[in-house]
Amino acid sequence: MTSAKTILITGVSSGMGRALAQEALAVGHRVVGTVRNREAQQAFEALNAQRAFGRLLDVTDFEHIDEVVEEIESTVGPVDVLVNNAGYGHEGILEESSLEEMRRQFDVNVFGAVAMIKAVLPGMRQHRRGHIINITSMGSFITLPGISYYCGSKFALEGISETLSKELAPFNIHVTAVAPGSFRTDWAGRSMVRSARSIPDYDVLFDPIRRAREEKSGKQLGNPVKAAHAMLALIESQSPPVHLLLGSDALSLVRQKLTALNNEIEQWEQLTRSTDD
Repeated sequence: MTSAKTILITGVSSGMGRALAQEALAVGHRVVGTVRNREAQQAFEALNAQRAFGRLLDVTDFEHIDEVVEEIESTVGPVDVLVNNAGYGHEGILEESSLEEMRRQFDVNVFGAVAMIKAVLPGMRQHRRGHIINITSMGSFITLPGISYYCGSKFALEGISETLSKELAPFNIHVTAVAPGSFRTDWAGRSMVRSARSIPDYDVLFDPIRRAREEKSGKQLGNPVKAAHAMLALIESQSPPVHLLLGSDALSLVRQKLTALNNEIEQWEQLTRSTDD
């Protein structure tokens, strides 16, 4: 490690956020982790009495985010790295899933991340340094039936990240969208919100997908600790990428998607060009 950094990670109670926080503490970084209750705050701070700082924050409490970040900067120090990890999965056929479920998905996965970014940017610009890491998903490139709201939110965050990287380049602030594949976290387990089934027409398509996801939960190939090590290497890089896939499944599936997309573009190229004068 070149130097200790102050890393602000949203959602450190479990999963990838917890793994990253623990590994970052182990190599000497200061970690501020957001949690949603006092018990989780105490458990997080018990990881390291000197360098683990828990803060109560729900990323959908948009009016409170600036205040919390200002307090962190005044007591812990300037935020060197923001990791937007807080998020959850929603599973449900689009026709069966309510608009309210979609709003909640985007509030957490997109608007919460953007609100956190906007809160740390003034300090990062002032110091002319920083790194924003947005945890997206291989679902920000590929899609599967039954997770349209989730994929939509991650597609949005991926696009925001890439655009933001261009806006912040003059200030020496890096932005990386980290897209994990399937990891052994609670994403497909207790953390996932599942819409109730109501339209039999979708049974043949979707029921096997739901069963397979439930059976695979906890047995995925991806190791959250190894993902944490990869992200720590990313933080140490002087020229980090704008997009980083994590996991061999993400690599394989995204490559397949890009090949299929390129083939489709070529197949319809004549019609595409036909709209020019």
